[in-house]
Amino acid sequence: MKMLNSFGPNPRMVRMFLAEKGLELPMEQLDLLGGENRGAAYTKKNPGGQTPALELDDGTVIGETVAICEYLEELHPTPALVGATPQERAVTRMNTRRVELNVTENMYNGFRFSEGLGLFKDRMLCLPEAAPGLKNKAKEGLALIDKLLEGKQFICGDKITVADLVLYCCTDFAAGVGQTIDPSFKNVTAWFARVNARPSATASLSPGWDQVGMRG
Repeated sequence: MKMLNSFGPNPRMVRMFLAEKGLELPMEQLDLLGGENRGAAYTKKNPGGQTPALELDDGTVIGETVAICEYLEELHPTPALVGATPQERAVTRMNTRRVELNVTENMYNGFRFSEGLGLFKDRMLCLPEAAPGLKNKAKEGLALIDKLLEGKQFICGDKITVADLVLYCCTDFAAGVGQTIDPSFKNVTAWFARVNARPSATASLSPGWDQVGMRG
């Protein structure tokens, strides 16, 4: 199998998952900023056009980040980043969904429809008028996560999970494009520092990210 990889916070999340697992995969690099992921050669494999994707040896392509991570965890169950028991997996999936619905999708679209409009306006339907509201929804979502983190090291408890990786890669990216974490969210701020200090956080960054000016 191989990972169809690119610059960006979502590919970074899977790379961070691999780093936490101690796994390596062959990588085929796509030019995200140049729009290669929207070309026919790629969308034939992954109709949504998003990166990353995981191409299996039989030609099957898995094209959603959490689905990729869950598949890899079934092949390599330790260390468990989704969960070692049915209950742990349910809690991780619950909190990952909370993160995606309340924070990350709002942050990403808030960026795409405003600061990133020049990059995305010809790739997808953009709603610039919705950007301020989406950013406010993301802030409201972070307030929820701040409450969930009370008394915890990580979102699901004392162990890092996919839920943390999804939120970290999004908030680290978003901080560089105008959506910083409100310092009043003390639990989220402390959580971010803990995750940011992990070796996988640095190892997962794309080469040349600093030249692009975005952490992905």
